[in-house]
Amino acid sequence: MLTGLNHLTLSVRDLSRSVVFYRDTLGLRLHARWDRGAYLSAGNLWLCLSLETEAASDTGRTYTHYAFSIHQEDFPSFAASLGAAGVPEWQQNRSAGDSLYFLDPDGHQLEAHVGSLAQRLAACRAAPYPGMAFED
Repeated sequence: MLTGLNHLTLSVRDLSRSVVFYRDTLGLRLHARWDRGAYLSAGNLWLCLSLETEAASDTGRTYTHYAFSIHQEDFPSFAASLGAAGVPEWQQNRSAGDSLYFLDPDGHQLEAHVGSLAQRLAACRAAPYPGMAFED
């Protein structure tokens, strides 16, 4: 049911430094930036930078995770099958589009996500995050 890599989210300690690194040093395209994050792309890869909180540092668990694409029509049965298999969730969805955040057997933080960077940016234009500015 998963169709490929959707996006990669990296927890960062210094958002400005990370934006400069990924945009200026590595050449990724910056699409949007806000108080606690940024959306960039490299070809078809959607990269999200998320400012790490003190609480995450204290617990040792950051927001870094790997998201896989899934079609909207497959999402309910996929979520039900993971639930039936007892796959633990590590977070509830708080963003635009359906997402299921789950752990693999080794504790890697994964996500099944419906939607694309273009859809997320459109949702953010309609309801921007605090301090959000768009580059394109």
